[in-house]
Amino acid sequence: MTRAALVLAAGSARRFGSDKLSAPFRGEPLLFQAIRAARAAPVDRVIVVARPGLDCGTWPGAPATAVVRVTSEALSASLKAGLTAAGEIETLTVFLGDMPLVPPDLAASLAAILDDSYAAMPRQGGKPGHPVVLSRRALADIPGLQGDAGAGKLLRSRDDVVFLDCDDAGIHADVDRPDDLERLAVSS
Repeated sequence: MTRAALVLAAGSARRFGSDKLSAPFRGEPLLFQAIRAARAAPVDRVIVVARPGLDCGTWPGAPATAVVRVTSEALSASLKAGLTAAGEIETLTVFLGDMPLVPPDLAASLAAILDDSYAAMPRQGGKPGHPVVLSRRALADIPGLQGDAGAGKLLRSRDDVVFLDCDDAGIHADVDRPDDLERLAVSS
């Protein structure tokens, strides 16, 4: 089975007011935390979909890590570009570049429960979080997405998504504004 991870990092960070993915977090750019979590997933390769000019680092060794540049800020365009770059795969685990506290072992736990489900997601307090493992069936629906609609639009309409309940707030901890970055640095 061929599996890939996708790190979405092409947004403009308007609410942050500057380049949030390059903002320092734990001594390195915020984006590097998401890439590191994706590389810890049980995948054969990692694709980072980034806007032009964003420093995505150098990631030697396995899994192979590639960067795909997109100029569109539409989430659907990033997903489609990442899926195209992944090629023929069975599953795609999607990470968000602005979520630095995703537990590194979570993707493996989600992959283990996917089975024949459409997707697998973590959930805390009844609220779904990230990362999300998409099955081959879900991947077939990505090309139909338009605009700023991500896979969430597909997942909300399904009753065959499996959830993994967990206690880690990192599945919801994203950075939208500078004070979010400061709050997460203190709480982690």
